[in-house]
Amino acid sequence: MATITPVERQAAVRRARRLNRFTIGWNVVEGVVALTAGVAAGSVSLIGFGLDSGIEVSASVVLAWRLHQERSGGCMADYDRRATRWIAASFAGLAGYVGVVAAGDLVGGAEPDASPVGIALATLSLLIMPVLARAKARLAPALGSRAAASEANQTRLCATMSAVVLAGLALNAALDWWWADPVAGIGIAALAAVEAVRTWRAERLEDTCCG
Repeated sequence: MATITPVERQAAVRRARRLNRFTIGWNVVEGVVALTAGVAAGSVSLIGFGLDSGIEVSASVVLAWRLHQERSGGCMADYDRRATRWIAASFAGLAGYVGVVAAGDLVGGAEPDASPVGIALATLSLLIMPVLARAKARLAPALGSRAAASEANQTRLCATMSAVVLAGLALNAALDWWWADPVAGIGIAALAAVEAVRTWRAERLEDTCCG
């Protein structure tokens, strides 16, 4: 791995902070819209998507805390480990809640209404999130931060969830396949559970102790 100079590292920290602020702003709006539309339509996948937006906000706040520690200098390993574990726990919480609710809706035959707002939101997220995730992932090695890599994975997961939610909402709206929505919710829970385990077990990056 190429050596990162202090100047390059500080530039990476500044860019990471800008991306972090954009992520928080976007996900606050996305979460409010998704939850409002999800409750109105009775869509568990859209509600789960809104909750994921909230969790991504929390993950971004955790990363902001981690980046703030750069000011103190020295080894970042302990800060990074704690931040990574917090992000993993947020994935696990999402998986548990959405999985239980989606399974209940599927068994109970809960039929959600069509949600044009939800479809538009999921489509927009599917366009934005992959670009944002790639930008974050490129910065993680320069920061030597597993927390930054995990938060980038969270953004990538949001893009995947957007596709899952979009499929469920579109099938329900176009073909009246009500079951597509709770199935999409179960898919979201499964993706979140896998990412929780992966993030918890992740090894630190090589340059975490650079300060």
